[in-house]
Amino acid sequence: MAIHDDPRQTDLRWHLEEIDFSCIDSGSVRARDDIFLLVCSASFVESGAETYTHNLVDYFRGDGEVGAWLDEQWKVEELQHGRALKTYIQHVWPEFDWDGAYADFFSEYGKLCNCDELEPTRGQELVARCIVEMGTTTYYQALNAVSDEPVLRDIAWRIRTDEVQHYKHFYHYFLKYKEQEHLHRPHVFATLWRRVAELRKSDADIALRHAAAWRFQGEDEAPAYAAIQKQVYDLMRAQYPTDLAVRMALKPLQLNARLQRWTERPIAALVQRVFLN
Repeated sequence: MAIHDDPRQTDLRWHLEEIDFSCIDSGSVRARDDIFLLVCSASFVESGAETYTHNLVDYFRGDGEVGAWLDEQWKVEELQHGRALKTYIQHVWPEFDWDGAYADFFSEYGKLCNCDELEPTRGQELVARCIVEMGTTTYYQALNAVSDEPVLRDIAWRIRTDEVQHYKHFYHYFLKYKEQEHLHRPHVFATLWRRVAELRKSDADIALRHAAAWRFQGEDEAPAYAAIQKQVYDLMRAQYPTDLAVRMALKPLQLNARLQRWTERPIAALVQRVFLN
């Protein structure tokens, strides 16, 4: 459950010290439970990077290029995302016990972080990684759009930019393994479809549940979790970049223009159902 705290050995695109948290307009956001839940749940998932990176590095053991990038770049950037979001929470909601809530979250989430959850081949796992990065890219783009607070918007866009670069790396490695494993389009499509459908069922939902439980603990009239989910996803729905999500999801299929058009509608419908309902 340890959180890596030293990004200095990695050439990051930005550093936490560049963000002036003293400029946060707390008055514009402190009363927003929906924004709190979006930021807090994301901070939990990002802060768990140590564990799921270890599993991926082990899975790609023997591939020095992929292993080094995962451990020395991807993990460090993911953990910086977690620190930035945690720091934002602590500035705006200093009474919130982030460490206690995170420990509670990780006690459940950590059980899911095992190699049994990975795809059967490296190439298929890289497709899955592309879908995960699609989900995070679009999440932070939507968070940037729905927030009126400038510091949060800045943090969300910085993270969004990192996630796009992560997607590009995973896609590049996927192309290598696609050739090595002779992956055909049906294998890629099956992985893509399965992972899109699972995105809301695992870490994101666990993180939101624990963020909500700790946010409203002890309140006599705490909202039901179903109502919390609806509030959060209603907020994101209007600004969610569905077109971007579809393009990123379909890219590993390497479709021609006609097949791309034929496939976009069902994928868009699935993305809308998974992320926004």
